[in-house]
Formats: sequence, C-alpha cells, structure tokens
Amino acid sequence: MSEPTTARKHTALPKARILIEALPWLTRHHGKTVVIKFGGNAMIDEELKAAFAQDVVFLRHAGLRPVVVHGGGPQISKQLATLGIESEFKAGLRVTTPEAMDVVRMVLAGQVQRELVGLLNQHGPLAVGMTGEDAHLMTATKHYADIDGERVDIGRVGEISAIDPGAVQALLDDGRIPVISSIARSADDGHVYNVNADTAAAALAAALNAETLMVLTDVEGLYEDWPNSDEVISRLTAKQLEKLLPDLASGMVPKMQGCLHAVRNGVHNARVIDGRVQHSILLEIFTDEGIGTMVVPDAHEDEGAA
Repeated sequence: MSEPTTARKHTALPKARILIEALPWLTRHHGKTVVIKFGGNAMIDEELKAAFAQDVVFLRHAGLRPVVVHGGGPQISKQLATLGIESEFKAGLRVTTPEAMDVVRMVLAGQVQRELVGLLNQHGPLAVGMTGEDAHLMTATKHYADIDGERVDIGRVGEISAIDPGAVQALLDDGRIPVISSIARSADDGHVYNVNADTAAAALAAALNAETLMVLTDVEGLYEDWPNSDEVISRLTAKQLEKLLPDLASGMVPKMQGCLHAVRNGVHNARVIDGRVQHSILLEIFTDEGIGTMVVPDAHEDEGAA
C-alpha cells in the first residue's frame, strides 16, 4: 500500500517547492502597496483578463495592498468609431474634443472599469471602482502637445497637478482593491480631462508611498538596443533610464517616464512587465528570476535585486 502514497508525494513536490520559493518574497512584500497599471493586450484578451484578476486577488490574499489604474485606448477607439467620431492623434496623444471626452468618460468608468471590478469580484467582495474625479483623487490641468517646438491644443487632455490619495488609502485600510479610471477634473475650468494612465499610475504610486509600480505592456520589457537586439534589460537605475529616454520608441516613453517619476518620488521600484504572459504579475513578484525590466532609485545602484 505504501507505493501509491510515495508516488503521490513525488508528483506534488514541485508545487511545494514553488510555494517555498515564494516565501521570502511573501515576507518582503507583506503589507506593502503595489500600484498596477492595467493596459495593452491584457485588457482585450479574455483569458489574460481573467488571469490578471486572479493575480490581483492573489496579491490581496497574500497580504499585499494592490491598486489598479487603467486606461482603455482600444475600447475608446472602438466606441468612437461606432458613433462616427474620428480618432485623431497628435504627438502620440488622442485629440479629445468635448464630444470625444463624453465617450472617454463613459467607456473608462462605465465599461472598462465595470468589467474589471466584476472580474475581481468573482473572487469575493473586494474591488471598488473609482475615477480620478472621485473625492478629488486626481486634479488635472490642461495639457498642450509640443509638435516641432509649437504648442498645440489637443482638447480635453490633462496632466495631473495634484493627488489626494485619502479615499484610496481608506479603501486599502478596509481590505478593498481600488480600481481607478484615469480621468480627472480641473480646478481651473471645471472640465473633466483624459489623463494618460501610465502617468496617473506613477503619480498615484508616489502619493501612496507604494513599494512597487508595475506597468503591464505588450513587450517583454525595455530592450537594450531595439530594434537591433531583443535582449531585455532586467534592471537599471533612474540615472541609467534617464540617459535612455530620448532614444526610446514613442509608446514606451510615458511608461518609462512614469517609472522614473515613481522611483524619484519614494517608490521603492518600478517594473515594466509583459502583460501578454499569463500570471506575469505573480511571476514578477514571487519568483527568484522575475520577468521584465525593474527600475530602482539611484541610491540602490550597488544593492542586490530588490
């Protein structure tokens, strides 16, 4: 009778090893706040969305305090097209007319956020949806695009001028998972503005004194010499990142600028990870190898892996 028992133990053993590997990371991250920017393919692929929700709930039950910030570019473009409103971009930013802003607000707060809250809440009554408008969480000023040295009006596009994280902090203290849409109201003109979700996540991570900012992308991380090489930089300091910024592909700029802002404003580390990989968040936080690119403050230059 002893043989089957031995076989069962052996088949389960790798699972135990995986759990034990996670132990030092569970200890290190317990009670810490992690801000996750949800975007890219992970937002539109059903399996990736479900895996993302599982990861975030796992973090919460593992003793971390996750906060999710999201945009919704593909969904906004689709809805604008349905309504016959043309999508126009200048300097990588969506030109947002008042009519387009109504659609942006509806899609982000009424569609993307609701779906994400629903996915998270399949695992328990945890997620609460907010926008940057709620409780003055984010205040915006109008952003003008710089095109060839010229200041160009691109409509209701904003940049964050202030953050009051009190409502998010209260939700975290209550054991909830805040899910935040990146729109904000201006104190100057009262209008609601569309805010880049990478920028919003970075500003919120700094305001919350988060341990980690995690940005999901559609690439493996920051490439060392793109397009000549697909070698991913696993770790770099703020100073090293600053030198690379002028040469980055336009899509990576707001993400890496966000990472730079975060680690220069009290966030312990910022990570860009591949959202196309199922459970990439767990792989990054709870395994020795990690995946993607980690940015650390300059003071951490000589330290071991964070």
